[in-house]
Amino acid sequence: MMNWEQTIEQTLTTTRLNVKRFGEGYPIVSMGDGKYHLTGHTNWTEGFWSGILWLSYEYSQDPEIHAAAIQATDSFSGRMLDGQALDHHDIGFLYSLSAKARWIADKDEASRLLALQAADQLMKRWRPGPQLLQAWGPEGDEDNGGRIIIDCLMNLPLLCWASEQTGDPVYARAARIHAETSRRFLVRGDDSSYHTFYFDQQTGDALRGGTAQGYQDGSTWTRGQAWGVYGFALAYRSFQDPHYLETSKRMARYFVEHLPADHVAYWDFDAPQQEGTPRDSSASAITVCGLLELLEHLPENDPDRDYFRDAVNKSMDSLINHYFTAGHPLEEGFLRHGSYSVRGNASPDDFMIWGDYFFLEALLRLARGVPGYWYERGDS
Repeated sequence: MMNWEQTIEQTLTTTRLNVKRFGEGYPIVSMGDGKYHLTGHTNWTEGFWSGILWLSYEYSQDPEIHAAAIQATDSFSGRMLDGQALDHHDIGFLYSLSAKARWIADKDEASRLLALQAADQLMKRWRPGPQLLQAWGPEGDEDNGGRIIIDCLMNLPLLCWASEQTGDPVYARAARIHAETSRRFLVRGDDSSYHTFYFDQQTGDALRGGTAQGYQDGSTWTRGQAWGVYGFALAYRSFQDPHYLETSKRMARYFVEHLPADHVAYWDFDAPQQEGTPRDSSASAITVCGLLELLEHLPENDPDRDYFRDAVNKSMDSLINHYFTAGHPLEEGFLRHGSYSVRGNASPDDFMIWGDYFFLEALLRLARGVPGYWYERGDS
C-alpha cells in the first residue's frame, strides 16, 4: 500500500512555498522553466489554486494556508462584481473550487451566496433553442453559437448544487439536459470521445464532432476523455440515471486500456505514442479522481471494481514515482509532464495547475475520503 499521507505532506511543502512565491497571482502553467506563469483573474484556471489551498487546509489545519485560501477566495467576489472574464462555461471550475469550497470547509454564508451567483452566471450560457450550455463566444456567434465541449461536464455540479440549495429545479434541469446531450453526441460508439460537438443554433440539429485541443477532429484527446470519466460519474451522483454510470464505466475502460506501459497518458490516444510525444499527467490525475468517484457508486459485486481499483493504484504509483516533484523546493508544481495545448504549442510538457489540483484531490480521497468540492459532503 502506498503512503498517501507522506505524499500529501510533500505537496504541503510545495504549497507553503508557493503561498509566499505567488502572492496575489494565480498559477496556470509553467513554460519550460519549472516556474508557474502567474495571471490575474483572466482565465478559466484560477479556481484550481484556491482548490489546492482549501484541500491543503482541510488536511493540515494550517492557519497560514487557511488565511491564504480565504484571501484567494475573497478575490472571486471582486471578479463576479466586475464581471471579469466570466462569459464562458467554466464558471464551475472557478467557483466550485473557491466560493463553494469555502462554504463546504468553513460554512461561510457569503461564500454560499457567491457560489449561487456563479450558478446564475453559468445559466447565462443556456441556449433555449438548441437546449445546451454554449461553451464559448456570445449568443449567435457564427463559429461557436451551437457548440458544446466535454469539459463542461465538470461545471454541471455547480448547477445541481444550486438547485439543492435554492429548491429551484431550473438549474438541475438544464444540467441534466446538457449531460444527456453530451452523452449522446460527445461519446462515440467505441467509448472514445469528441472534444467538441456542433449543433444548429436554431433547431438543435446535430452537425458534427470536432476538436480544439486534440490531435485531429476524430481523435481522442486524453484530457477530454478524463473529463468524461469524472463528469459522467458526477452526473450519476446527481441524477441516479444508470446511463451515466454506464457511460463513465465505458469511458474509463477505454482510457485504461489505451494507456502506455507506465500507466500515464499521452496527450491524445491517437497521436503517435513514441519517444518525444508529450504526455499529459493531468489527464491521468483527473481520471484517477473519476475512477474513485465511480468506485463509490459500483456495487460490491460489480466485476469491474477490482479492474478500476487496480488502475487507480497503477496510475498513482507511476505518478508518484516518476512524475511527482516530491516537494523539491525549486519546482513549483506537483506533477511534471502535463500538457496544456500540444496542438497550439502552448506548454506541451510542463506543470499544469489543474493537474496539481486533481492529483491532490486523488490523494485526499485515498487517504481520508475527502472528495473535493463538486458536491456537498455526505450527499448520496
